[in-house]
Amino acid sequence: MSANMVALAYLGAAVLFILALKGLSNPESARRGNLFGMIGMALASAVTLNMAGVHNYAWIFAAVAVGAGIGTLIARKIPMTHMPQLVAAMHSLVGLAAVLIATSALYNPEAYGIAITGGGLHLSSRIEMFLGTFIGAITFTASIVAFTKLQGLVSGRPLVFAGQHWLNLLLGIAMIAAGVMFCITEGWAPFLVMTGIALVLGVLLIVPIGGADMPVVVSMLNSYSGWAAAGIGFTLENNMLIIAGALVGSSGAILSYIMCKAMNRSLINVLLGGFGGAGASASSGADRAAEDRPVKAGAAEDAAFLLKNAESVIVVPGYGMAVARAQHALKEVVNVLISAGVKVRFAIHPVAGRMPGHMNVLLAEADVPYDIVQEMDEINPEFADADVALVIGANDVTNPAAKSDPNSPIYGMPVLDVGRARHVIFIKRSLSPGYAGIDNDLFYMDKTMMLFSDAKKACEQLLQALD
Repeated sequence: MSANMVALAYLGAAVLFILALKGLSNPESARRGNLFGMIGMALASAVTLNMAGVHNYAWIFAAVAVGAGIGTLIARKIPMTHMPQLVAAMHSLVGLAAVLIATSALYNPEAYGIAITGGGLHLSSRIEMFLGTFIGAITFTASIVAFTKLQGLVSGRPLVFAGQHWLNLLLGIAMIAAGVMFCITEGWAPFLVMTGIALVLGVLLIVPIGGADMPVVVSMLNSYSGWAAAGIGFTLENNMLIIAGALVGSSGAILSYIMCKAMNRSLINVLLGGFGGAGASASSGADRAAEDRPVKAGAAEDAAFLLKNAESVIVVPGYGMAVARAQHALKEVVNVLISAGVKVRFAIHPVAGRMPGHMNVLLAEADVPYDIVQEMDEINPEFADADVALVIGANDVTNPAAKSDPNSPIYGMPVLDVGRARHVIFIKRSLSPGYAGIDNDLFYMDKTMMLFSDAKKACEQLLQALD
């Protein structure tokens, strides 16, 4: 293909990527956005394979077949509740790819069409390799740690130790120094030292971040993977890789900012970690609270009575619904209520679950109509007119301490105003705190009925009681 044909095709792919991001910004257009992204990536890949200098098609198509087979198998087997850890795992592969491409390009730059002078690689190419490699290495190990936390292979509580931030700072300085040495000398030793330090930093940056901040972490790693791809795009002089990486990097950064704003915290505060799992002391404090403060526990029949006699019900899904895979049973409960003339809506907090849009994905899987799913700012004023708020495992995002207790760690965080409804039904297995590690005053309000049960089992019991 001529250079003009390649540029035109890449421009078309870039437009499709932009349309994909626009479509993914709304649940109703998300499928169309995914389709645009798939067509854009297919176009970009086909054009790249037809460029001069691309050889060994047998190896390329064999690798594509293996990757497509693995991807298809994962897509068919993975439950929707495991989508956050799948996303984290995919980010790790992007970071690893950036590191491997940079290493390969340094070893054999002629194979990648990288310009070489008498002194070796151009300084600009070395800088691009430096940026793409260290961002990719950090993304790789950070995503693996995020995956293990989300999968429950390691504790979701923050791991902090004395001098942690100073250690990260020293390692960051050492990494940059090694990268500068690489840019000056083009030597393998500083390149490998820089890469090794970046791999360690990826681990150290994520271990102090607790489960409550995982949605921001997933979004942040998405941004990292985009910038790593863009950096390698400059190295390979591939405009499509630069554009796609920049789109992913910038959209991930914007989403991280939006989610931090929803938590009333800064991105730096999230990265410093130490929040989102208070450990044993918080759990023991919650246990003492359960003993000292009375709660109103009810049965499914009691909750069903409130629901079927209500005119307006707002459902607040949370991570408890995801863990129990209760979205389909909940949809059946909602169908019964709607058929009985009850006005039902869903309230979605921006950081509910373990990744951006986690609750929206689960509700879409259960075919919950988009028009009854509302975001926090839209639904909050309507809680005061709701007869019943049905909360399913959404702990921290409903905690009134965020507005009433200046000493609370989540004070100032925008939350769903569940406590303003006339009655609250809270489905939860116990009174244990959420990932923020603090007790929820909503449990002890006179208007709150606690339904202690697994979310799926509770919804099935509710459905039986309603019928």
